[in-house]
Parts: sequence; structure tokens; C-alpha cells
Amino acid sequence: MKIALGGDHAGFEFKAGLVDSLRGQGHDVKDFGPYTDESVDYPDFVHPVAEAVEIGLFDFGFLICGSGNGVAMTANKHAGIRAALCWTSELAALARKHNDANILCMPARFISYDSAVEIADVFLSSKYEGGRHEGRVNKISC
Repeated sequence: MKIALGGDHAGFEFKAGLVDSLRGQGHDVKDFGPYTDESVDYPDFVHPVAEAVEIGLFDFGFLICGSGNGVAMTANKHAGIRAALCWTSELAALARKHNDANILCMPARFISYDSAVEIADVFLSSKYEGGRHEGRVNKISC
């Protein structure tokens, strides 16, 4: 799969680790930054990830910041994005299965790195169920 990653300084270490992990699994990965843990404005990195997923250059996006909220709010400004804030693997599975989420947002200050890897794996392996969820998902974009 093609996966775009981004975030902020609080998520930098998790993102860097996930980039290596995902590449090791054979995924085509692009790191949109940031590339250090120095303070940055997360929208500068989130908007390019969301746009790349929205126009179909990437299958999914992963965004990581301290709480996960800022990156989720920013990504969800894009009409074709369904960004889900997940801090458990169960939430990641439901976000994919019921909401057809295309961007996973994680809170680096509230989960461990091992949890982030598990959440990412579950997100990627879960398939959208469609069916009764289709009508609801189609009503999300304004």
C-alpha cells in the first residue's frame, strides 16, 4: 500500500519509527515531515498529507501529534478525508470497518510506540464493510 505520514514535533519519534516499520513490511511510504522534534505548526504537514490522500496519490495517511486532535481536525477540513482519532486497535478497526476512514490519527502522548504499531497494523488490515454503513459514510462530506 501507499501510505503518507505526517504530524508535529510531539509525534516525530513515533512517525519516524512507523516509517521504518511500514517500509520493512513492504509498503510504499512518504514522510511529509516534520523531520526533527523541534516545535512546528502541524497544519503545515497535515494539509499536504490530506491532499495527497484525497486526490488518490496515497491509499492511506497516518498523522501523529501529541493529542491526535489537532491533526484530525485539520485533516477533516478536506472534503474527501475521513480522519479518525484512534488510541486503541479496536477503534482503528471500527474506523475502517464502519466509517471507511482513510487517515489514521494517533496521540503520541497517550499511547506507547508499541501500541501505535499495533493500531497502525489493525487499521491497514481492516476492510470497510459497506452495506448498512454506506449511506452514512456518503453523508459525511459537505
